[in-house]
Amino acid sequence: MKPRVLLSWSTGKDSAWTLHVLRQQAEVEVAALVTTLNETANRVAMHAVRRELAEAQAAAVGLPLWPVLLPWPCANDVYERRMAEAFARARQEGITYVAFGDLFLQDVRDYRIRQLTGTGLDPLFPLWGMPADTPDLARRMIAAGLRAVLTCVDPKQLDGRFVGRMFDAELLAEFPTHVDPCGERGEFHTFCFAGPMFQVELSVRAGEIVIRDGFHFADVQRQPFASSKCGNEEH
Repeated sequence: MKPRVLLSWSTGKDSAWTLHVLRQQAEVEVAALVTTLNETANRVAMHAVRRELAEAQAAAVGLPLWPVLLPWPCANDVYERRMAEAFARARQEGITYVAFGDLFLQDVRDYRIRQLTGTGLDPLFPLWGMPADTPDLARRMIAAGLRAVLTCVDPKQLDGRFVGRMFDAELLAEFPTHVDPCGERGEFHTFCFAGPMFQVELSVRAGEIVIRDGFHFADVQRQPFASSKCGNEEH
């Protein structure tokens, strides 16, 4: 039997692409997706995606979703304790690896490894590379049919007008040179709704845009997009 993997699932393009890569390699079996949720807002942490959309994604890729509920604000020790509970469940269910969609931030990778120390689970980083690799990675995602929308933008790194935009070649061409094309430094976060990892495409649109806690958010909803820039309009 193949080793079983729990995939860290942010609802964004990188975790979706990680699922695609793992399935292509066919060396492991992805058993479940684990997602942290703000239990007050009932939304995915940082990406601010509605819980029902994360559940729709999981159904569309054919995997169970394990929600990890976090208070807001959430102290790091609370986060680590609740994640440890999810890791304990994984071991009980015969899972031996946790996969992450991190690209090149060494401090983040080191933290993931520390999190798993002593859990009986080993980390996997299928997309790991260098900053110079992400332009090609972004283009490969788009060329393969991955579709995503920017749900969160950090205006300290990227103009807030990009929130709600489609993650496509046009968007990449408009990014300033200091912005990582995959948003690995937190410039932006995405919601993935189509691609080779999905059995069916999710029909969504970017609705109301709000500024909260210094970030620009687009409220993704289960409706069709009117255009690639519909998130810049008020609804």
